[in-house]
Amino acid sequence: MMHRLLGAVALLSLAAPLHGQDLSSAEIVVTGSRIEQEDYSRDMPAVGLRRSADFLVQEVTIRGDTRDPKERRREIYDMLGKAVAQAGKSGVELAYGDYVLTALTTANISDIALQNDNRPDSQRVDFLVKVKLSDGTTGQQAEARIEKFIETVPEVGRAQMDEMGDSTLSVVGPDSYRQKIAAVIAEDARALAQTIGEGYGVEIKGLNMPVQWSRAGPSEVLLYIPYELVIVPRR
Repeated sequence: MMHRLLGAVALLSLAAPLHGQDLSSAEIVVTGSRIEQEDYSRDMPAVGLRRSADFLVQEVTIRGDTRDPKERRREIYDMLGKAVAQAGKSGVELAYGDYVLTALTTANISDIALQNDNRPDSQRVDFLVKVKLSDGTTGQQAEARIEKFIETVPEVGRAQMDEMGDSTLSVVGPDSYRQKIAAVIAEDARALAQTIGEGYGVEIKGLNMPVQWSRAGPSEVLLYIPYELVIVPRR
């Protein structure tokens, strides 16, 4: 599964406008970039901050096809409750959200909406299983832990839990890395100025843009600011 690095980039879509949203502490799914903005270039710069992601994230679904609608709903949510109870014992965490993630607990199970599945008498609930990577756990180990967790959760009636698509990554508080990213950019700019030689300098534009992100490896992300570096003659 680890060779499909970029398959999950489009796993989740942006669900709401992000204007005014504080991403200095929130956990976000790595989906390529945030909402397009006026005068924003989607071209990724050569310089950014590469670091381990905070979590490996896998979308899962619990689906049921019991004929009686009330019984089908009960089975699905009972299995979801068992998944929540089992998560801590299995070394995983549960969450939900299309973009900014919220921890899934016994207190907010009802926030997970029941959806129609691919048949008239089949329904499902979708949520996320995640494993912390910042403690040295590798992407492969995280995926194996999630697979074991899914096997461990007992089925209820005809309800079953399965993975959906490929795993992706999440990072907590991307905006909190702005100064570190700017420092990397400044260091690169100074090195370029020395290489070009006397008579020329570099000008950096766009550092006011929001922090962006992209998957950079099995368990790594690239955090960057879409800046522009221009070579200019010294006056």
